[in-house]
Amino acid sequence: MTVAKSEIRDNMQIDWDAPITMDDGVVLRADVYRPVGNGKFPVILSYGPYAKGLSFQEGYKSQWSRVTKSAPNVLQGSSNKYQNWELVDPEKWVPDGYACVRVDSRGAGRSPGDLDVWSAREAEDIYECVEWAGTQGWSNGKVGINGISYYAMNEWNAGALRPPHLAALCIWEGSSDYYRELARHGGILCDFLNSWYPRQVASVQHGVGSRGAKSVVTGELVAGPETLPSEELAKARADTPAEAKRRPLRDDYYAARTADFARIEAPLLSAGNWGGIGLHTRGNFEGWLRAGSAQKWLEVHGDTHFTHFYSEYGEALQKRFFGHFLKGEDTGWSKQPRVALNIRHPNEKFVLRAENEWPLARTQWTKYFLQPDGQSLRPDEPGAATTLSYETTGDGITFSTPPLTKSLEITGPVAAKLWLSSDTTDADLFLVLRLFDPAGKEITFIGSNDPRTPVGLGWLRASQRKLDPNMSRPYRPWHAHDEEWPLKPGEPVELDVEIWPTSIAVPPGYRLALTVRGKDYEVDGRDAALPNAPYPMKGTGPFLHIDPEDRNPKTFGGRNTLHFAVGKQPYLLLPVIPEG
Repeated sequence: MTVAKSEIRDNMQIDWDAPITMDDGVVLRADVYRPVGNGKFPVILSYGPYAKGLSFQEGYKSQWSRVTKSAPNVLQGSSNKYQNWELVDPEKWVPDGYACVRVDSRGAGRSPGDLDVWSAREAEDIYECVEWAGTQGWSNGKVGINGISYYAMNEWNAGALRPPHLAALCIWEGSSDYYRELARHGGILCDFLNSWYPRQVASVQHGVGSRGAKSVVTGELVAGPETLPSEELAKARADTPAEAKRRPLRDDYYAARTADFARIEAPLLSAGNWGGIGLHTRGNFEGWLRAGSAQKWLEVHGDTHFTHFYSEYGEALQKRFFGHFLKGEDTGWSKQPRVALNIRHPNEKFVLRAENEWPLARTQWTKYFLQPDGQSLRPDEPGAATTLSYETTGDGITFSTPPLTKSLEITGPVAAKLWLSSDTTDADLFLVLRLFDPAGKEITFIGSNDPRTPVGLGWLRASQRKLDPNMSRPYRPWHAHDEEWPLKPGEPVELDVEIWPTSIAVPPGYRLALTVRGKDYEVDGRDAALPNAPYPMKGTGPFLHIDPEDRNPKTFGGRNTLHFAVGKQPYLLLPVIPEG
């Protein structure tokens, strides 16, 4: 049986396993870290499945070593005993007058119930948790939600429910479209859920008990005080990977896990990562654009999935935001630009720049045509009527600009228009936007989940090429994913492919390239082999498309052909930002 208790540790009043009763009677458990004394404090709340008692250092060894190396300030001013994956360190926030509330989500960690990630029930639970936190004796009535990834993704859904005590949302690297950004890229099943779910969620399901870890602080089992049989655990959790696999089209299941963005009204900070291609990047832009909040800000950075959440830069950004909206302090937030972009340059150089909107109003949308003769990439339209074919199991075809004679900045959404045929009734397209230095070496970037990512990625299953005319833009095609249009072998079809938002300032002498492939991008075929890495890292991290049933080799393992004709010349639409 779970028993709540309170004690003073490290100059914090800590309530362990505080009970929060949901509207259906299920009692969730939260740890509350707050200043000692009888004051009333603003609340930073999180709700998620990763077990509030599992230490960052023990549960995520590889990530911890990387974050402490890239953001050494993490080790300063804190014992780090209370670090938890993708959440703020209470030892950095409680001294500033905040109460940090960490809730184990329903069915996870020390909270009982049926586990169903990103479900409508979870959003309702967050609503209840916000209202609980906003009405406690130690609360000033203002609750902000914060956290990376999972915690951020649910913020879109919870924000749309409008809990009365919700005062601010910091959505740090959080996708917003369950179908398009998480389960099925361009209609192609992503293997991420199959990799992530057993490793990070089922492993700390409530009832794993003694088969799991213990808290390094309290000695309590992080996945519940009781140990349940495996069969009972399986019955108490949804088979999330299987649901995505058996649902190739966007249906009510996916819709229930995607927010009604227009209903969000709380002040909002959406912080994205250029290198999050495969999960979060698109969501931070699309969610920000569609959110109904009158006060909303967009910030985009680089580096790993976790570095800047913990870095001095990221922590200061969050504290200025929450200080303004939860405390009413003059933090300088009133001068924060609505859009703050860390413009990416080769060799991990970033230059912070203030903007007013997204996409940038001064963008020069420029078509770079795929040239069949010499496989170049240039603004002039070819006149050729020809074809180029590639094996879908190979490296595809790469089209490259000549070495640039002057610098070129690409910042914004990217799209491609192709005419393509297959020797079967379908084709999966993998588009890779790449950068090469003057010596011909590919320049990659530290991504959120892989240390060597390309400039941009896009995907599309040709049978799901149907566009939603109301949502589509020339620079960002929007596919309906509500029906399949099979191909006729050898007959070309027109395809509009979305490449997720990106930024790269290309120096003179470098070349920008587009590769059209039939399988996932790899840098050089080798694994980056980071210590304690939870999955291979060959260029796209865990965001692979390798399920043999979703991608039957008989259908997707043959040859595709690009078609070039007068008036139907394939091109890449680039967001060129003029100098000055």
